[in-house]
Parts: sequence; C-alpha cells; structure tokens
Amino acid sequence: MSHMSEVRADPRHASAYLVRAAVTAPSPYNTQPWTFVAEDADRGVEVHADGSRRLLLADPSGREMVISCGAALLNIRLAVRHLGFTPVVEYFPRPADPAYLARVTWGAYQRPTPDEERLFGALRRRRTVRGPFLSEPLPPALADVLREHAHRAGATLDFVADRQGRRQLAELVRSAEETRRSRPECAAEQARWTWWPGEPRYDGIPVTVAAAHPDATSFAGRDYIGHTPMFALPPRRRPSRTGPVAILGTDRDDPAAWLRAGEALQQVLLEAADHGVMAAFHTQPLEVPSLRVRIRQTLGGGAHPQMILRLGYPPCGRPLPRRPVTDVLRAAGAAVT
Repeated sequence: MSHMSEVRADPRHASAYLVRAAVTAPSPYNTQPWTFVAEDADRGVEVHADGSRRLLLADPSGREMVISCGAALLNIRLAVRHLGFTPVVEYFPRPADPAYLARVTWGAYQRPTPDEERLFGALRRRRTVRGPFLSEPLPPALADVLREHAHRAGATLDFVADRQGRRQLAELVRSAEETRRSRPECAAEQARWTWWPGEPRYDGIPVTVAAAHPDATSFAGRDYIGHTPMFALPPRRRPSRTGPVAILGTDRDDPAAWLRAGEALQQVLLEAADHGVMAAFHTQPLEVPSLRVRIRQTLGGGAHPQMILRLGYPPCGRPLPRRPVTDVLRAAGAAVT
C-alpha cells in the first residue's frame, strides 16, 4: 500500500493527503501549475491555478493549465472517496477570482465503490509516455470503456480509426511541432522546463525521458533534447508502435469546460492505467488556433478539441518527479500566487 494511506487516521493531515493525490496529475512540460489552500480545521481544500507556471507561448489562454488543474481536482475527489466520504465540489466559487477553480469539502460518509478504489489505486501507476509504445495491441473493449468514462465526466473521446483521418491528424501535429522547433522563443520556453540529470528539480522534463527520437512514431513528439538538428534524416517511423489515437473534446470552450475536460481526461487516464495502458500527449496543433479549428471541423465531430492522445503499453520508465506538498499547499489566509 502506498504511503498516501498512512495519514488516514489523523484528520490534521487530511489536506496534505488530498494534495499528495492531486499532484500526481499530468501537466504540460510537467509544469504542475497549481496551488492548493487548506481551509481551517481541514474543512476542505481549494484548487487554484498558478499563473506563474503557465506556458506563455504554448498556452496563452491558460486552457492547458486549467485542464491540468481539472485532472488534479479529479484526484482529490478520488482521495476523498478512498477515505470513505462524499466530495462536495463547488466550481469557480469566487467569480471575481478566475484562478480559484474549485473548492472541495467533506460530505456524508459513504463507502467507496470498487471502481473508485481501482482508479484511486492507479494514481501512482499512471505516467506519460514520450515516444513509441510496445507492439502489443490493446484489449478490444477498452476503447468503449474509456469513451464511457469521458462521457460520464461531460466530455467526448473520439478514436481516430480510419487511415486518412490518422494521417491528417499526424500531419497537423507535425506541422505544429516543426513550427515550434523553428521559433527560438518557443525553444527558449521549452528549455526553461527541460533539465539534465543532477539538477535538483521537482518539476519540468528531464532530458533522459527522450530515449527515442521525437519523430520515431508517425505523430511527432516534442524535441526535448535537440535531437532534430543532430540527424540529417528522421528515423524510420513505426506506426505499429504509435498506438490508437483519440481526441478528447467538450461541447463548450471556456474555463468551466476546460476544467471539466481535465477531470474527464484523468478518469480516462486512470482507467487506462488500471489496465497497464498509458498515454502520450500531442497538444502541439491545439496550441495553434487555426489548426485547432481545423481539427474541430474535420476530426473532432464538432466538439472543441481539448487533448490529443495516443494509448498503448509503455516501455520501461518511471513517473516524473513532483513538487513536495510543502511547495504547493498553503494555509488559509496565506497569499496564493
């Protein structure tokens, strides 16, 4: 059993317990763009977006930042359920403060369901893959299960199954990624969140995650280590190791929809992780307004695309480091950045 369970009997540690679950959520470049506030007497936990960690070039609207916070919020809800209570969630409780995304308080006692316990158990197994997957196919019924999880959370998950659609989406990902690689300012933003082994970092991306060339699959990955200038020609791509590709979408495109998308995304990721399946993310074309519109019109079924992901069985690897609870959890009344 994970050390997250060790604080179960002491209510003074309830907020820290919830936040330890929250911070396992994914975020672009592992920016971890969140701050949490513990209310007095552990009455609840507030979820705030940390604008100082927003990617100004890749995410000018803060959409991906809010999605990440939505994933963290889902983790908090699961942790509350694991402790045997019903989470009571108030969304955007202070309209004048748009960074204050949600407040979670303790509702009535209710034993968690087996499905909730399964997802909670997957929190620390889930990780992001960068590069090819193993070649084993996924269980045939898994796609339907993941669609249902997204639907229950208020989102859609459309798998791009036809060859023409996958080729079109891969071309859009590649076009957006090549544009980013050619812009020095984008390279500088990426470099801020990339580090070499030995640096005392609890956020960002270590270059050691880039075991494969970023163009090793038909869907271009981010070039964390500067692979592309080192090779005259890209390596031979292995479509069989690309995995199924899906687009997560919402019916609206505002902060409330982004937060809901984050919760839906995390439900999908945890259900997949419970089956040993992990995700790789390709948000590059969603960071270019014209390409995002094109994806919505041609591939997203009319939904606003919030995330593009590949799914598959991962090669060996470990989750990225996370900032300690003391860095992200504030007491009530303390300033929130």
